[in-house]
Amino acid sequence: MRISFLHTMDGNRQVFEQAAKTLGLRAEDLQHEVRADLREAVDQAGTFSDELRAQTNQRLLALAADSDAVILTCATLGPAVADIRSPRVPIVRADVALAAAAAEAGGRIVVLCAAESAIESTRKLFAEHASKSAASVEVVHVGHVWALFRAGDVQACLAATALSADEAYEAGATVVAFAHPWMAPAADLVQKGRRPLDSPSAALHVATRRFSERSGHA
Repeated sequence: MRISFLHTMDGNRQVFEQAAKTLGLRAEDLQHEVRADLREAVDQAGTFSDELRAQTNQRLLALAADSDAVILTCATLGPAVADIRSPRVPIVRADVALAAAAAEAGGRIVVLCAAESAIESTRKLFAEHASKSAASVEVVHVGHVWALFRAGDVQACLAATALSADEAYEAGATVVAFAHPWMAPAADLVQKGRRPLDSPSAALHVATRRFSERSGHA
C-alpha cells in the first residue's frame, strides 16, 4: 500500500513515518510532500481563500494519482478536502481522524492544544464528532508546550506534553488527545491513564481501513 502525505511542517514527516512503522508499513511505500508555503500564505492572508483551497486540492489530487491513499496532516488546510468529490483514493484529514477516534473512545475527552490560533477550530471539530455519542470535550491550551516547541527544545516540549496528559488523567479524563501531530512521541512518556490518541496513528488507521474496504479485503 502506497501512502502519500501533504505536510506544511517538515518535522511532521518523521512522526508519521514512526506511526507507519508501528503499523508495519514500509518506509519505501511512503511519499512526503512539504508545502510550508501554503500554510504561510493562509497566515499572511488571515483566511483560507478560495485560491489557496484550490492550490491545496491540486496538490492532493496530484498525490492521489500515484497513491493508494493520501493523508493531509495540516489542520489549517483541512477544509479543502470537502471540495474534492469522489476522489479515486481515500483522502484523509489527520485532524478529523483524531476527532473521530476520540469520540469513539467516548467518556470525558481532553484535547491538548499548544497553538492558541488552533483552539477554536479544534474545539469545534471535536465537539462535532463527540455530539454523535455521549462524550464530552474539553480543549486545554498548553501554551508553555508551544513556547518550548517554538524554541526548538524538543525533549522538554515532549516531556511537558506528557506531564499535561498525566495531569488531565489525574483530573478525571477518560482519554487524552494530542491536537498537533508533532506531539505524538510524547505518548511514550505518559504515566497515567491509557495511551493518548495522536493524529498520525489515527490517520493511518483510517487510511489503511478505507484502502482495505475498497480493495475488498475488509
